[in-house]
Amino acid sequence: MNKYDWLVEYLLAKPGATTDFKVEWGWQRYQVGGKMFAATCRPDPKHEAYACRELLTLKCDPELARLLRAEYPDIVPGFYMDKRNWNSVFLDGDVPDDIMRDMCDRAYDLVFGKLIKRTQREILENHAAR
Repeated sequence: MNKYDWLVEYLLAKPGATTDFKVEWGWQRYQVGGKMFAATCRPDPKHEAYACRELLTLKCDPELARLLRAEYPDIVPGFYMDKRNWNSVFLDGDVPDDIMRDMCDRAYDLVFGKLIKRTQREILENHAAR
């Protein structure tokens, strides 16, 4: 287990968040409205920069993505994703919990904000009814 044992529960507590395992990729994906905002995976050794380290990959504003990478060595360009819009975090690394939570919140908000208004409203109504 990694030090971010709160992570899965935190991601799934977001309104409308769902998860599935993409067998072909070996990724546990976190989605809202059918769109991915986060994923965890463990790249195999052929991906030397990421090799065999568990990652959390998150959608991110391009400017913020760049700033986070510059400040935290354990935040790197998104594994197997558009490097401008995604960051990966080494889960065995040293990124403070508050930064991780903020990154998760922002990733969710970016994706949720792109959903059509009707879908957003349905997700929020369903979440409130719980």
